Parts: sequence; structure tokens; C-alpha cells
Amino acid sequence: MFNGINFRTLFSSPGEWHSFVIGFCEVLCPWPARCYIPKEQRDKVLAEYHYYSAGRGAGFIALLCVILLFSWLIKEALL
Repeated sequence: MFNGINFRTLFSSPGEWHSFVIGFCEVLCPWPARCYIPKEQRDKVLAEYHYYSAGRGAGFIALLCVILLFSWLIKEALL
């Protein structure tokens, strides 16, 4: 199933982590950034776009879990 994936090189560089964290945080904090991202930083993120996309997916799942937890807590508090 995972014949083409080398898990030793997964998240092996800072650029990969940086792209993942940016994608994760963009979902958890949906309003626009207050500061401008320089072109060289955007190029680094776009070079590792698959990690950025995975971070956005993980961020969405985390946000969904937080929303479900808060809705459960509110339901328990009101009932």
C-alpha cells in the first residue's frame, strides 16, 4: 500500500514542518493575516505544497473536534 513512501524522509526538513504548520494554523485562525508574507517565504511554502495541504486537512479535523467538544459541553451545561 505504501510502497513509494519513505517514512524516514517524512518531515525531515524545516521547510516541510513550516509548510505543515502554516496550513494547520490557517484553518484554526481563519481571518486574514495582519502582516505581509515576503515572496521568498511564500515560495518555500509552495515548494512543499503537499505538506501545506496535509496541514490544512489536519487543522480542519482539529477544528471539527473542538467544535464538537464545545457543542457537547454546552449541551451538558444546559440540560
